[in-house]
Amino acid sequence: MHFTVVIPARYASTRLPGKPLLDIAGQPMVQRVWEQARQSGADRVVVATDDARIVQAAERFGADALLTDSAHPSGTDRLAQVAHLLQLPADAIVVNVQGDEPLIPPAVIDQVAGNLAAHPACGIATLCVPITTLETLRDPNAVKVVSDAQGRALYFSRAPVPWPRDAFAVAGASLPAEGAWFRHVGIYAYRVSFLQEYVGWSPAPPEQLEQLEQLRALYHGVRIHVAEAVAEVPGGVDTPDDLAAVRARFGVSP
Repeated sequence: MHFTVVIPARYASTRLPGKPLLDIAGQPMVQRVWEQARQSGADRVVVATDDARIVQAAERFGADALLTDSAHPSGTDRLAQVAHLLQLPADAIVVNVQGDEPLIPPAVIDQVAGNLAAHPACGIATLCVPITTLETLRDPNAVKVVSDAQGRALYFSRAPVPWPRDAFAVAGASLPAEGAWFRHVGIYAYRVSFLQEYVGWSPAPPEQLEQLEQLRALYHGVRIHVAEAVAEVPGGVDTPDDLAAVRARFGVSP
């Protein structure tokens, strides 16, 4: 199996400006992500950014880096440009590993690429993990996914789906034991042919409502394969508290 990992790394961040270059135990965050991706089975790992400072940092630690358009509205658009710049064929597989995931397990990178390769009818593959608490089910920041019997996504939502009608009709309800809910894990494998189509589509109505770009693919009939992650996927770095927690994992005191 052959695939390319692309790490989109935007410099701008409302809560953590310059996030890809923030230090984690002596290395910039983007280097930590790159080192995890390099342990996967990828043929190539590329950092894709909108800022020359990130290109320079990536080149210092030995990474391939591409300066891409700063106007891209999403990481998927940035991946499409990278696929074009690298002249990847239409059937090539590209895995999007977020630039703020310094603890991403290499095993899930291989998993999502392998799942897409094994399901030629799908344009995208992604992962999920079981939801075990009512708090997570109700959390709009925890994206839920519902799949069919063949492991293809039916819908992604910030709402609690499927809705446990009878249980939630009772005050003080808990998570029903007989249900099964899954949180989406934001790692994706794409076929380049899908990326080429995606950039020509306008945002879809459900995508705009939920602010979930994968809904654009479903809206246009693209099949998305979903599987449970084979390894625990720690959360990314979105806030100062997240950064402190990751630094602590590397033995750095607050």
